[in-house]
Order: sequence, then structure tokens, then C-alpha cells
Amino acid sequence: MTPPTLTINDDTLTSRQKDVLDAALGLLVDGGDGLTMTGVARRASCSKETLYKWFGDRDGLLTATVQWQASKVRVVPVDRETLDKRTLGIALEKFGRDWLTVLTGDISVALNRLAVSHAGQEKRNLGAIVLENGPIGMARRCEPLLEAGRAAGLLDFDDADQAFRTFFGLVVRDTQIRMLLGEQRRPSEEKIAGQARRAREQFFALYGA
Repeated sequence: MTPPTLTINDDTLTSRQKDVLDAALGLLVDGGDGLTMTGVARRASCSKETLYKWFGDRDGLLTATVQWQASKVRVVPVDRETLDKRTLGIALEKFGRDWLTVLTGDISVALNRLAVSHAGQEKRNLGAIVLENGPIGMARRCEPLLEAGRAAGLLDFDDADQAFRTFFGLVVRDTQIRMLLGEQRRPSEEKIAGQARRAREQFFALYGA
């Protein structure tokens, strides 16, 4: 079954849809591979018919759930006509700070661990869903900001994808792999803010026009 087209973000979902996706996230964290339409319907106190209407099937629900988690990383809108270095820096640093906050949370760590266990398995495609809506999805959202910086003469790069990959590395560093491998101490808000600030400074050092 082909899932309906549903834009997944805080502004377009109803509070009931958000509750359902939060319930699905909770089941993924608690039960791993045990996510079913029946289980989500039970936890969210809704009917399976409603889930099928909104999301199409289990893969559609999984995709929406991953997109909902990823939507918590916000891209600050900027005006291309008046964009300056300070505004661009604030937007990049905010994006990096949100990204690290979400990435190091219990839900994202559990989701990514489960996705890694699915990678390369034909019949279990959570890995592909997380890849498409996680790193690749983040690139689709961040690259227009980088392109705006280049158009304003603030950044100098030939390939937006490579510039984003560099920014990704500067923001995330080894934080994600350490969390996936079991490091229990989540970075503090202060540490996350400092890491995002350094990523912004280093990115401008590499790509500033």
C-alpha cells in the first residue's frame, strides 16, 4: 500500500498525529523490532484504520516516525537579500546545536542503533529509512542555507554536498559513534552549545569567502 503524502513537521501535524508518532517512537525505543500497527494503535489509543488512513502501512508509519524525530532539528529561515555573516553564523550554529541535541537524545540513539542492525537486510528497511530521512534529509534542508551564503558572497565552495559533509563532521565529530557504542554520559547543553559554536567557527575558517 502506498502511504498518503503527509508533510511531517510541527506546523502541519495535528496534536493527535504527534501523539501517535511519539507513541511509535516510544515503542521503537522500548521494543526495537516489535513495532506493529496494532502495537502503535494500542499505545496511542487509536484505531488501526486511522493509522492506515494517515500513514498507509508499517513502512509509511516508520518513515513518518523518523521524519517526525528529524523535524525537531530546525533550519532558521534567512532573507537572501539581506543575509550577512552574523545572520548566517547564527543560523548554522542553531542548526548544529539542535542537531546535536536531538542526535544525543535517548530516542535518536535507540533509533540509530536499531537502524544499524537493519542495514543491508532486504526485508528490514529501517536502516534505509533512517539514512534517507536522517543524514540525507538533513543535507536537503541545510544545503539551501549554504547556497544562500555562497550567493551572498559569504561562503566559497564548489560543491554544496561536500560543504555539508564537512559541516556534518565538524558538528557531530565522534559524538554519535560514542553514544551508539554505549557511552552513558549525554553531553550537557553547555557542551553541545560549545561544540556547535566551534563547528561554525571552523566551517567559516574553511569556507568563508
